Amino acid sequence: MPSSTSPHPDQGGVEPHPERPRNVTGDVDYTPHPEKSVPISSSREVIKRKILNLYCGSASEEDMKVYAEKAIYDDPFSYCDTRYKIAGQWYGLPKLFSKLESLGTEVTSSTEHELVWKQRHKYTFAGIHASKTIDSLVSLRLEGEEPNEKVVYHKDMWNEKDYSHEGLGAIMKKLNGDKLTYITKPPESI
Repeated sequence: MPSSTSPHPDQGGVEPHPERPRNVTGDVDYTPHPEKSVPISSSREVIKRKILNLYCGSASEEDMKVYAEKAIYDDPFSYCDTRYKIAGQWYGLPKLFSKLESLGTEVTSSTEHELVWKQRHKYTFAGIHASKTIDSLVSLRLEGEEPNEKVVYHKDMWNEKDYSHEGLGAIMKKLNGDKLTYITKPPESI
């Protein structure tokens, strides 16, 4: 890992806690309806496209530049507290999945410091060719001014519960985030 990399100094302060989208019956609903997307600026569209490129397995240094150096990534399996560790996650996807597809998105919120969308994504496991489709809520906390905003916190939620950062599950997520770069070996220039 690059020796100059250190975690964000205010991890809890930049964590997004978006309003959970609900359907007509009041249940949490992460199913995207692209036709209902709220409009976003062209620079926010670039951020979203780069993040979707990463979800689709085409990790590149150019797409990774969307993150601040001290960015945080938080999903059900990992917690990464630097851009380099985040790269370890994205560079690992093609090793696990033979195909990664974005099936739809719906931007639900675009505020001064946050961009939130629902997404449906299909993961096809390498070797066994079994697929799993997941609806999730992606929340990005942004810093800087458009068109030069950077992601400082990326949260990918797969169910209606916000993540706990305590206990055994948190330890496992942090361990995954800290150690995966040794396997996936993203470029140190990230």
